[in-house]
Amino acid sequence: MLQLKKITKRYTTGTFTQTALDGIDLEFRPSEFVAVLGPSGSGKTTFLNIIGGLDQYDSGDLVINGRSTKDFKDRDWDAYRNNSVGFIFQSYNLIGHLSIVDNVEMGLTLSGVSRAEKHQKATEALKRVGLADHLHKRPGQLSGGQMQRVAIARALAGDPDIILADEPTGALDTHTSVQIMELIREIAKDKLVIMVTHNPQLAEDYADRIVQFRDGQVIADSDPVVHTGESERGYTLKKTSMNFLTALKLSGKNISTKKGRTALTAFASSIGIIGIALVLSLSNGFDKQISLFESDTLSGFPVMITQQAVEMDMDTMIEQHSQMMGSQKRPDEYPDKKQVLPYDPAQNSMVHQNTFTQEYLDYVEHIDGSLLSGISYTRTVNMNLLHQDDSGDVTAASTSNLNFAAYPTSLKEGGEDYLQSSYDLLAGSYPQEDTDLVLIVDSYNQIDQNILTQLGIDSSGPVDFDDIVGKTFKIAPNDLYYTQIGSWFTVDSSAEHLRQIYDSEDCITVKIAGILRADQDTKLQVLSAGVAYSDKLTQRFIDSAQDSAIVKAQQEADYNVLTGQRFDDAAAAGNHGGSQNAATKEQILAALGGDSTPYMIALYPVDFAAKEKVTTYLADYNQGRDSADQVIYTDMAATFTSLSGGIMDAITLVLVAFAAVSLVVSLIMIGIITYISVLERTREIGVLRALGARKKDITRVFNAETFIIGACSGLMGIGIAYLLTFPVNHILKNLTDLSNVAQLNPVHAILLVVVSVALTMLGGMIPARLAAKKDPVEALRSE
Repeated sequence: MLQLKKITKRYTTGTFTQTALDGIDLEFRPSEFVAVLGPSGSGKTTFLNIIGGLDQYDSGDLVINGRSTKDFKDRDWDAYRNNSVGFIFQSYNLIGHLSIVDNVEMGLTLSGVSRAEKHQKATEALKRVGLADHLHKRPGQLSGGQMQRVAIARALAGDPDIILADEPTGALDTHTSVQIMELIREIAKDKLVIMVTHNPQLAEDYADRIVQFRDGQVIADSDPVVHTGESERGYTLKKTSMNFLTALKLSGKNISTKKGRTALTAFASSIGIIGIALVLSLSNGFDKQISLFESDTLSGFPVMITQQAVEMDMDTMIEQHSQMMGSQKRPDEYPDKKQVLPYDPAQNSMVHQNTFTQEYLDYVEHIDGSLLSGISYTRTVNMNLLHQDDSGDVTAASTSNLNFAAYPTSLKEGGEDYLQSSYDLLAGSYPQEDTDLVLIVDSYNQIDQNILTQLGIDSSGPVDFDDIVGKTFKIAPNDLYYTQIGSWFTVDSSAEHLRQIYDSEDCITVKIAGILRADQDTKLQVLSAGVAYSDKLTQRFIDSAQDSAIVKAQQEADYNVLTGQRFDDAAAAGNHGGSQNAATKEQILAALGGDSTPYMIALYPVDFAAKEKVTTYLADYNQGRDSADQVIYTDMAATFTSLSGGIMDAITLVLVAFAAVSLVVSLIMIGIITYISVLERTREIGVLRALGARKKDITRVFNAETFIIGACSGLMGIGIAYLLTFPVNHILKNLTDLSNVAQLNPVHAILLVVVSVALTMLGGMIPARLAAKKDPVEALRSE
């Protein structure tokens, strides 16, 4: 069954080499009680460790059931110890934080035995040694003899072929020693029992065979085996393993014996998690406050489409901002070359010319009306507005001084009117007809006195609403307003001529229907204080203006029919230091009402979600079109939110980085704590290795311990951080009047627990590997 052939084992310390076993030749029967005697240092314990697979021989061969162990690897020796060998140690080597039955079950656990079968076999083994009434006690609650019985039960539970006993009665009194020896002799009836002892009397009284050692050699054998050749070939080993749940259970019970230290360790490790959780809670809360502010305030920001759009992405904006602030320099700034470098500014221009074709205008008109609270068109047409004062004098009003602007209207049939949803009616009524104007005042009911003057209203003091509501004006057609003198046109501003125009039935009569003010919930006023009108009124004027004499003349002329200046001369003047605002022919025609193409279109989404759909719809128009034919829009709300979001993210990252420093400290601390645990559990490591645990199983045990500490640390940190949000919110409420700012995101909480577990396991990784590399023989000798 078991053969030792020329087994040699030497130990080298520095330059000194000691021979522990010197050519041992022994063979054992399948069932016999063999006592190994010899003085200290004779090689008995080394001999036992070699047979048990705890130590490996240098030369020779150990043959088990006909199979050589020369080619055994670590995992084979682990399986051999678990399958074929049971150890009974002089100092019992029980795991103190496990119950009696758990100690006995441990070897079976490594064998992969089911839970029910494992418990049954362990219980039967404990009954066999007379400890059926002590299953759930801890080793510290038993006497020395009882603990040795537990060790015997542990050795028997897996039904091994070989029982190795190292001084099993060395720590027991005489009476208890006799009981243990009787039990071992009973076991030897159907198993090979090899016992190392210093007591010749015990060997004589109980052993079937006595082998004597001296100086690493066998000097006597009372009943040697007559060699009959190798037999029982085909010996196989069942691989051992410890799953992570078992490792968790083992480490959990060990941690439960050190609750105080574990709690302090977990708390210290959780400080970084608490800091990061609070930072993320505040960041999350402020993000929500900013989002709420943006949804309230920025919903008023329209998506703007102008004839000239600036093409600039966020990265370019940030880069330019950094250069202006001096925090970022271009690499080619301040060159050493003694040269002037000409360049064309047009090449660096980011202005894109949008062409508003009828196709595009129709495309915009067909947008889903439910996405918009309103749409407005800005046209540069100068409607010929006339007003009459109390004395009856007629004056031409300058629409540019009236903040004359078209108010947004709904595209959806029966949709909510933009003015009614966003502006409070102070007097009169909301506009019902195309010819109804409204006067917009600011939040203080103030308006520029020049606007009142242009409207023919005395602005020397407060003006009653009733003096404004109902006031009428006239919009004169071009053919009445402009007088042709040869090839030029001019405005006859004489009182008599203006009176004739004002009294003409061809004029469009408009009135101020109401006075409006943005409601208190509107953070951004779309319309400036002034006079607002319907775009349909503009269209009505343009329809009549396109057939006017001045428009037809301007269409044919290559000069401004109002000033006589040629357009190429105006352009040249602009390029050579003259007026930068020299009008083009297209601009003059637009001002006269000869071109209905808007200069700007403003779309007002109902909310941020709708804005995304609106911008997607606008972007779809550009698909497959050349760059020159594309129409670029400006989303000011997106620009603002990107900048504010980027700033918030940057602040969060900096604060998280500061808080993360404590995580690094925690990682180092966990490594130290785990290493201390390795030192404290060195004996346990040796026991587990003796029972067949692999090196990776030992690593798994300590990884499980750090996993538990990491999980406790993470959960504790999240719990404390959550509780701290209450006083933090109370303080912020008092300081800023913001409610419920600190809000811990559940996703962040879960991720931080995962981070805590990962970092603690990382911190314990090196000590866990050191534990796995410990020599099992040395580990069993540790105190």
